[in-house]
Amino acid sequence: MPTKKEPLTKTPKVAPAPAADVVVDVAQTGDLTPEEQDLDESGIAEVVEAATDKGAITLKQGRRKLVQQMQTHAKDSGSTEVQVALLTGKINDLVKHLKEHLHDNDSRQGLLKMVGRRRRLLRFMKKGSETKYQNLIAELKLRK
Repeated sequence: MPTKKEPLTKTPKVAPAPAADVVVDVAQTGDLTPEEQDLDESGIAEVVEAATDKGAITLKQGRRKLVQQMQTHAKDSGSTEVQVALLTGKINDLVKHLKEHLHDNDSRQGLLKMVGRRRRLLRFMKKGSETKYQNLIAELKLRK
Protein backbone atom coordinates (compact mmCIF):
# COMPACT_ATOMS: atom_id res chain seq x y z
CA MET A 1 0.00 0.00 0.00
CA PRO A 2 1.22 3.46 -0.75
CA THR A 3 2.39 5.53 2.15
CA LYS A 4 0.62 8.67 3.20
CA LYS A 5 2.29 11.79 1.77
CA GLU A 6 3.14 14.70 3.99
CA PRO A 7 1.36 17.95 3.17
CA LEU A 8 3.41 20.44 1.19
CA THR A 9 4.42 23.57 3.02
CA LYS A 10 4.81 26.79 1.13
CA THR A 11 8.13 28.53 1.44
CA PRO A 12 7.95 32.28 1.90
CA LYS A 13 8.77 34.27 -1.21
CA VAL A 14 11.83 36.44 -0.90
CA ALA A 15 12.11 39.61 -2.94
CA PRO A 16 15.21 39.75 -5.14
CA ALA A 17 18.05 41.86 -3.84
CA PRO A 18 18.49 45.24 -5.53
CA ALA A 19 21.23 45.42 -8.11
CA ALA A 20 24.52 46.54 -6.62
CA ASP A 21 25.93 47.91 -9.84
CA VAL A 22 24.03 50.79 -11.35
CA VAL A 23 24.95 51.56 -14.94
CA VAL A 24 24.98 55.25 -15.71
CA ASP A 25 24.09 56.14 -19.26
CA VAL A 26 27.02 58.33 -20.23
CA ALA A 27 25.44 59.02 -23.62
CA GLN A 28 22.82 61.19 -21.90
CA THR A 29 25.42 63.30 -20.13
CA GLY A 30 27.11 64.23 -23.40
CA ASP A 31 30.61 63.83 -21.94
CA LEU A 32 33.19 62.12 -24.09
CA THR A 33 36.06 60.18 -22.64
CA PRO A 34 39.60 60.99 -23.81
CA GLU A 35 39.59 57.75 -25.80
CA GLU A 36 36.48 58.84 -27.69
CA GLN A 37 37.95 62.26 -28.33
CA ASP A 38 40.91 60.50 -29.94
CA LEU A 39 38.44 58.76 -32.24
CA ASP A 40 37.89 62.09 -34.01
CA GLU A 41 41.21 61.66 -35.77
CA SER A 42 40.82 57.96 -36.55
CA GLY A 43 39.06 56.47 -39.54
CA ILE A 44 35.55 55.04 -39.74
CA ALA A 45 36.64 51.40 -39.48
CA GLU A 46 38.54 52.16 -36.29
CA VAL A 47 35.46 53.87 -34.85
CA VAL A 48 33.36 50.81 -35.62
CA GLU A 49 35.97 48.53 -34.03
CA ALA A 50 36.39 50.78 -31.00
CA ALA A 51 32.63 50.98 -30.52
CA THR A 52 32.21 47.23 -30.58
CA ASP A 53 35.28 46.42 -28.49
CA LYS A 54 34.13 48.41 -25.45
CA GLY A 55 31.15 47.86 -23.18
CA ALA A 56 27.53 48.89 -23.57
CA ILE A 57 28.07 52.40 -22.24
CA THR A 58 30.70 53.35 -24.78
CA LEU A 59 28.93 51.42 -27.52
CA LYS A 60 26.21 54.09 -27.56
CA GLN A 61 28.80 56.82 -27.72
CA GLY A 62 30.67 54.98 -30.46
CA ARG A 63 27.48 54.74 -32.49
CA ARG A 64 26.78 58.42 -31.97
CA LYS A 65 30.32 59.29 -33.06
CA LEU A 66 29.96 57.00 -36.08
CA VAL A 67 26.71 58.68 -37.12
CA GLN A 68 28.38 62.09 -36.81
CA GLN A 69 31.22 61.01 -39.07
CA MET A 70 29.04 59.33 -41.69
CA GLN A 71 26.14 61.78 -41.91
CA THR A 72 25.68 63.76 -45.09
CA HIS A 73 24.09 66.79 -43.37
CA ALA A 74 23.57 68.03 -39.81
CA LYS A 75 20.37 66.11 -39.01
CA ASP A 76 21.16 62.96 -41.01
CA SER A 77 20.78 59.81 -38.96
CA GLY A 78 19.29 57.40 -41.47
CA SER A 79 21.09 57.73 -44.79
CA THR A 80 22.32 54.59 -46.46
CA GLU A 81 25.92 55.29 -45.46
CA VAL A 82 24.97 55.64 -41.79
CA GLN A 83 22.82 52.51 -41.85
CA VAL A 84 25.58 50.43 -43.44
CA ALA A 85 28.16 51.69 -40.95
CA LEU A 86 25.90 50.93 -37.96
CA LEU A 87 25.07 47.49 -39.31
CA THR A 88 28.78 46.81 -39.80
CA GLY A 89 29.41 47.63 -36.15
CA LYS A 90 26.61 45.33 -35.00
CA ILE A 91 27.81 42.57 -37.31
CA ASN A 92 31.37 42.81 -35.98
CA ASP A 93 30.03 42.64 -32.43
CA LEU A 94 27.93 39.55 -33.18
CA VAL A 95 30.81 37.82 -34.94
CA LYS A 96 32.93 38.20 -31.79
CA HIS A 97 30.04 36.89 -29.69
CA LEU A 98 29.55 33.87 -31.93
CA LYS A 99 33.24 32.97 -31.79
CA GLU A 100 32.82 32.45 -28.04
CA HIS A 101 29.28 30.98 -28.13
CA LEU A 102 29.35 28.54 -31.01
CA HIS A 103 25.88 27.10 -30.42
CA ASP A 104 23.97 30.38 -30.12
CA ASN A 105 21.80 29.80 -33.16
CA ASP A 106 19.35 32.59 -32.38
CA SER A 107 22.14 35.17 -32.55
CA ARG A 108 23.46 33.49 -35.69
CA GLN A 109 20.08 33.96 -37.35
CA GLY A 110 20.08 37.64 -36.37
CA LEU A 111 23.59 37.96 -37.79
CA LEU A 112 22.51 36.48 -41.12
CA LYS A 113 19.56 38.87 -41.28
CA MET A 114 21.85 41.85 -40.61
CA VAL A 115 24.33 40.71 -43.26
CA GLY A 116 21.47 40.38 -45.78
CA ARG A 117 20.15 43.83 -44.89
CA ARG A 118 23.62 45.34 -45.28
CA ARG A 119 24.08 43.58 -48.61
CA ARG A 120 20.76 44.99 -49.89
CA LEU A 121 21.68 48.49 -48.72
CA LEU A 122 25.07 48.24 -50.43
CA ARG A 123 23.42 47.04 -53.65
CA PHE A 124 21.03 50.01 -53.49
CA MET A 125 23.95 52.36 -52.91
CA LYS A 126 25.94 50.87 -55.78
CA LYS A 127 23.03 51.45 -58.17
CA GLY A 128 22.72 55.07 -57.05
CA SER A 129 26.35 56.18 -56.93
CA GLU A 130 29.31 53.95 -57.68
CA THR A 131 31.80 56.44 -56.20
CA LYS A 132 29.96 56.71 -52.87
CA TYR A 133 29.78 52.93 -52.77
CA GLN A 134 33.52 52.53 -53.41
CA ASN A 135 34.36 55.18 -50.79
CA LEU A 136 32.17 53.50 -48.17
CA ILE A 137 33.64 50.07 -48.88
CA ALA A 138 37.14 51.51 -48.51
CA GLU A 139 36.32 53.40 -45.28
CA LEU A 140 34.66 50.41 -43.61
CA LYS A 141 37.24 47.95 -44.97
CA LEU A 142 34.52 45.54 -46.12
CA ARG A 143 36.23 44.13 -49.21
CA LYS A 144 39.78 42.88 -49.40
